[in-house]
Amino acid sequence: MRNRDADERLRQALEESQLTRRDLLRRGLVVGASFTAVPAVVAACGGDDDGGGGGGDGGAAATEVPADGKDISIEDLMAEAKKEGTINTIALPPDWSNYGEVMSTFQSKYGLSLKNASPNASSAEENQAVKSLKGQDRAPDVLDVGPSFAAEGKDTGLYAAYKNSQWDTVPENMKDPEGFWVGDYWGAVAFGANEKVAAAPASWADLKKSEYKGKVALNGDPRESGSAFAGVFAASLANGGSLDDIQPGIDFFGELKSLGNYIAVDATPATVANGQTPVTIDWDYLQIAYGDEFKSNITWKVTVPSDGVFGNYYCQAINKDAPHPFAARLWQEFLYSDEGQLLFLKGFAHPARYQDIADRDAVPQDLLDKLPPAESYADIEFPTQEQSAKATETLAAEWGKAVGS
Repeated sequence: MRNRDADERLRQALEESQLTRRDLLRRGLVVGASFTAVPAVVAACGGDDDGGGGGGDGGAAATEVPADGKDISIEDLMAEAKKEGTINTIALPPDWSNYGEVMSTFQSKYGLSLKNASPNASSAEENQAVKSLKGQDRAPDVLDVGPSFAAEGKDTGLYAAYKNSQWDTVPENMKDPEGFWVGDYWGAVAFGANEKVAAAPASWADLKKSEYKGKVALNGDPRESGSAFAGVFAASLANGGSLDDIQPGIDFFGELKSLGNYIAVDATPATVANGQTPVTIDWDYLQIAYGDEFKSNITWKVTVPSDGVFGNYYCQAINKDAPHPFAARLWQEFLYSDEGQLLFLKGFAHPARYQDIADRDAVPQDLLDKLPPAESYADIEFPTQEQSAKATETLAAEWGKAVGS
């Protein structure tokens, strides 16, 4: 889950948070040519064209902060990052898309410390942290946000432009042309069910059955959480809506609530493990990982719905005023290297550069063997930026009326 409450709570979390390290596996993947079906995303216009970052707190660097990974050698980038000594991340749960192993590998590989603030923060709170902590050493250097929040961050001048050295191998529809954000991994909405309590649903219509009374949960508030937002969008696709009309999805959850099936409990690893949320609607990579992680106490089954298959991705961005600008760019270089992308894949994630890596036969067979069949995602739909923005506005206006605050 990636949503919390107010700004004051965020400030406290940023001060108190600790990096927890667990090597958890997350995510399922579309293989082969099906990956190229993601439609073009029209980047939000506006924003600040200055690609530079802020000054590090580990001593002023003589090297100019690059806007393109091809303008600096990895050795020089590592040297400058080493002077800074650390990197500040935010909203990276160790049990999300294998971020626990991603973070620990980055630290050991480059000899940098890593401070991961507020692991369960939402995308909205990430952007707010950039604003609230501007000029402070504890401000986030890098962010991992949903597409609509990435567009907002660019549009409001929060991000620095940077094109990592693997930029050309990231699909065009997963990156901002000017380099202010770039997609890192993607997933599809899936159902997860503890079959000791409830049978695994096969379709959205199944969730209306009486057997699911008091059992169905989203991963947060869809007005704040990207995964919950995706869940409502997927429900819309299955109930007469479209990528241009999320209202049927809102109405669907209003009906589920009236039936007593939908519960306003944020699904997390803890609620899955303790049985509080027996049926969850969440990203496939999180759902698949729960089955591995909690198999000793629950029987967890994951299904991609037969109707309403919705996908979306998350985006990397660099704080324009990052206190550790070189470490921030080294982070991107690591994430988009083959090693970083395969770590996402190990966590059942759909890495942005999967097609390029697969074309070079660089994906280990043992990873391929763990992935779900591509046919599950044959009818997946991805929204454009405009469609996501419109849906966000509709949710803000209508969710409270139909479902409640």
